[in-house]
Amino acid sequence: MSQPDAAADPLDGAVIDARLHALAAFTDVPGQMTRLSLSPSHKAAAGQVADWFRAAGLEGVHLDGTGSVVGRYAADRADAPTLILGSHIDTVRNAGIYDGNLGVLVALAAVEALNRSGRRLPVAVEVVAFADEEGVRFLSTLSSSRALAGTFDPACLDEPDASGITRRAALEAFGAPVEAISGLARDPARTLGYVEVHIEQGPVLEECGAPLGIVTGIAGASRARVVVRGQAGHSGTLPMVLRQDALTAAAEMVLAVEARGGRDVAPESLVATVGLLEVPGSAVNVVPGEVRFSLDVRASDDGVRKAAVTDISDAITAIAARRGVAAEIVWGHDAPATPCDPDLRARLEAAAATLGLDAPSLASGAGHDAMVFRGIMPMAMLFVRSRNGSHNPREAAEAADIGLAARTLHAFLLGLGA
Repeated sequence: MSQPDAAADPLDGAVIDARLHALAAFTDVPGQMTRLSLSPSHKAAAGQVADWFRAAGLEGVHLDGTGSVVGRYAADRADAPTLILGSHIDTVRNAGIYDGNLGVLVALAAVEALNRSGRRLPVAVEVVAFADEEGVRFLSTLSSSRALAGTFDPACLDEPDASGITRRAALEAFGAPVEAISGLARDPARTLGYVEVHIEQGPVLEECGAPLGIVTGIAGASRARVVVRGQAGHSGTLPMVLRQDALTAAAEMVLAVEARGGRDVAPESLVATVGLLEVPGSAVNVVPGEVRFSLDVRASDDGVRKAAVTDISDAITAIAARRGVAAEIVWGHDAPATPCDPDLRARLEAAAATLGLDAPSLASGAGHDAMVFRGIMPMAMLFVRSRNGSHNPREAAEAADIGLAARTLHAFLLGLGA
């Protein structure tokens, strides 16, 4: 495993970017970035991250019961509280190399710079490379950060992946001490909070020409599945006026979802999406009798989100009645919005200002490990400008912007000792 150059500045964005590219070599699929949670490539990547943690001066580096890599930089006194820094190193299929990974390596760089200068803080700093954020391999997600938050659900250990391997079996093969999960919860009274650096995953910072942004909060999300049932028939013999076409009804419903999502252009960042659409038993000469589609509604204000959910449900019901079809809407996943801590946000803003940066505030429409700490401990996020969104091979962050993020996080840490 490669080790960092002892002469290189750990806060240099090019140094961090080189590590990101080195970490990208650990993939389940050669030629693309696919590193599913607890896979062989994830285990190899965790080993490399653990080596980097140790070389940077972190102590007690280990795999926790969920497969996360954890290391600790001691405070200047034994009774100090702990600040947690981190993100995840699992990816979606055919991903980019920055989502999650950047946050881990920026946190590592900031602590490495402290260690090289011999600086200790009045808080201990824990750096965590979470093992399960993307939720691709197993049904549930965020199990690693939930364990730290004290909200881990033991039932998820029995969830199988597509090959029938349970999470418990995967963790055991990974070398994680599953039996220790129940003791991973951090004491909120002894924890200053959680801070995560992440690429933005959207175009806002790029549009406004800002390298960094301070996150105001993580949007709440509601998800549903909709089944539209009409009457299948022969496309040549069924008159247009007599049809109960489930697909044309669903098409109107999809447009209604889009219209409601775009109606309120406001800081609450309401968005509404249909990402999946299925036509079971479809054929070129058959009027569709059934259609299934997904709903995803998000906003940083729960009242705005819930109002949109009601309006969308009412619109779907009305369209179904007018077109003579039936529509079943089943709302499932419901995650509340998670505001970032005002004090931690202000400290990140002040740290950016020391570099001459006026980092704009923006909401996160995507979910992150940080959201699990809602109501448990303070959390904050720093976004880094990225191109081409995320969850695709074209996502990209400039080395200069990555370096600014590392220097901002380092200044944030120094500010805790001021």
